[in-house]
Amino acid sequence: MSADMTPADKAKYVSARRAADLVENGMRVGLGTGSTAAFLVRRLGEMVRDEGLKIRGVPTSTRTADLARAEGIEVITLEQAGWLDLTIDGADEFDNDLNLIKGGGGALLQEKIVAMASDRMIVIADAGKHVETLGAFPLPVEIIPFGWQATRKLIEELLISMDVQGHDTALRMASESPFVTDEGNYILDLDLKRIGDAQQLAQALNQIPGVVENGLFIDICDTVVIGYDDGRLELRDLTKGTIVREQLDLPDRDNLFTDIAK
Repeated sequence: MSADMTPADKAKYVSARRAADLVENGMRVGLGTGSTAAFLVRRLGEMVRDEGLKIRGVPTSTRTADLARAEGIEVITLEQAGWLDLTIDGADEFDNDLNLIKGGGGALLQEKIVAMASDRMIVIADAGKHVETLGAFPLPVEIIPFGWQATRKLIEELLISMDVQGHDTALRMASESPFVTDEGNYILDLDLKRIGDAQQLAQALNQIPGVVENGLFIDICDTVVIGYDDGRLELRDLTKGTIVREQLDLPDRDNLFTDIAK
């Protein structure tokens, strides 16, 4: 394990490596987006090359697709897959009921579509992503560019009647221009601080004209693999109601994951 890796990177590595063990030969696997998911894709690539693992991956973004192909993973579309056995993705936050906030990487729409088209969704995360109540991480909302200012105003008006602590909204930027998703849309980040009723908020946001999707993943995730920087990990299975604690030996050698973009 490279000394250059941060404690958070080591925790992500641990969770991703353990989750990769849950992938079985012949599976159709949804591949998430973000730094933690990139650790997973690299590990699955190793398993394809070194262990003969045969899987087909459905990426949730163009950058994940590019990485998967570079790692030797067969990439197919969701249309070609039809349905997925498993999706593994990161999260910006998760609570005790495994409800999530996702979209920090800007791919929430494809991530939610792929997750919902899977028999099972596993989240991989470091322990810092666990919260008692969602909302500390700004909630991403994907909106169409046409009339986005009006959509933003409608969202801000909605938030007044919602059980949230903050009401600030911001258009996500990429340098001097608005950030644009793979689908050509914008993202508003809602600084809510605390979300009292995540399901109610998710439903209300999606009723606003111009809103494509929001980053609240409610009742979608089945299992979370939580990694720690010392190699400890927890597998929490909501369906079984179990928490399994394990220890993963961190390799001494320089690993191949240090060049993953944050």
